[in-house]
Amino acid sequence: MAELFLDSEIAAGTQSGEEAQATAAGPATLAVSVDEFAALEERIRRTVELVKRERQARTEAEERAAKTEEKLQAQSQAAQKLQSELSALRAERDQVRQRVERLLTQLDALEL
Repeated sequence: MAELFLDSEIAAGTQSGEEAQATAAGPATLAVSVDEFAALEERIRRTVELVKRERQARTEAEERAAKTEEKLQAQSQAAQKLQSELSALRAERDQVRQRVERLLTQLDALEL
């Protein structure tokens, strides 16, 4: 019985040794060289910087768009005001023209 216990311990020890070798081999196959890791780190750093720049550019573009929209709204209101003023001036010109024509007609009637 002692021999069976001893054999099972040896077998367990052998399995533990094999597992240790497999575990040691696992990270070795997943290991990345220092140069590859540094290159990956540099690519990530550049990507982060690119994202930061793009976000900044987007924020600036949105601010410019908002300011331009405000200017457009103000100019649109000014254009509407000028259009209504122009319509009023044309109406006044027509009234003055009609008055002048009536006066000229009355003058022509007096000369006859």
